[in-house]
Amino acid sequence: MIFNKNLKYAVGVDLGGTFVKVALISELGDIFFKNLLPIGSDATKDIILDTIEKIILITIDQADEHALNVIGIGIGTPGIIYKGVLYGGADNLKGWENIDLATHYSEVFNLPVQVDNDANLMGLGEFYYGAAKGCTDTVCLTVGTGIGGAVIANGALYGGFKNRGAELGHIVVEHNGPPCNCGGQGCLEQYASTTALIQRYAKLSGMDVKNLNGHYIVEKYHENEPYAIKCLQEQTNYLGHGIAAFINIFAPQKVVIGGGISDAGQFYIDMVSAAATKYMMSDCGGHTEIVGAQLGNAAGSLGAAALILKSAATT
Repeated sequence: MIFNKNLKYAVGVDLGGTFVKVALISELGDIFFKNLLPIGSDATKDIILDTIEKIILITIDQADEHALNVIGIGIGTPGIIYKGVLYGGADNLKGWENIDLATHYSEVFNLPVQVDNDANLMGLGEFYYGAAKGCTDTVCLTVGTGIGGAVIANGALYGGFKNRGAELGHIVVEHNGPPCNCGGQGCLEQYASTTALIQRYAKLSGMDVKNLNGHYIVEKYHENEPYAIKCLQEQTNYLGHGIAAFINIFAPQKVVIGGGISDAGQFYIDMVSAAATKYMMSDCGGHTEIVGAQLGNAAGSLGAAALILKSAATT
């Protein structure tokens, strides 16, 4: 591993529902010192705060051993974030609300700290270093347990007033659809998430959802099993409907699809793209390309570090 001591580095933290991941990122986008710690499914607010502090400290100590210039810390977390404060909305993390994360860790480490929503930062990672590199306008979607997303407009993250918008998984695609965890009903994630795909397949096949995952359904699709074909056609059709709406609103250069299901292969991206093209306004989507994400699990840490590194580059 070769380090350039003349470069600037940032710590990129990516908090999930069961783990916190971190990496040291150079201003060139190179990844060093990847670390991972569990927080546990029943972790309290204090345990989560302490675990994040511990993993940041480990990473900074590793950087110090090589005399690297760490200029700040970026943190991605589930929930609604505004000016470094987590207000709530992280449903899978107990008590994870009303915390000034930026001030807390800035005081602990005596470094600048910036914080944003984890889905936003996954999108930012793909924008700066991955599938949307070189674009100015893009929409990123993560398709998994739910559907998260990020909107980048004119080269900057767009989150609406006080960063409370861009909840792309909660656009309504069926007004009489099933209730959603967000409080609405008929949301895109109720039809196009991997969870929805699995539930639909279980209903048709009679299998227990506990024995299913997206990879299994994709395998069965390639074996021409009728249930798998029907379910993937339905899921990609709904996802295409949602993406068509995003194209009509934002006219992005690229729509980037991430999450585990996007690893299914180019055939999956092609199915989604065909549906989106069918339903979008052609004048809005004439310059839009739908692509798979490139960065995998590193996207969140890269996006978090970019909060620090890209702001430093403009000052």
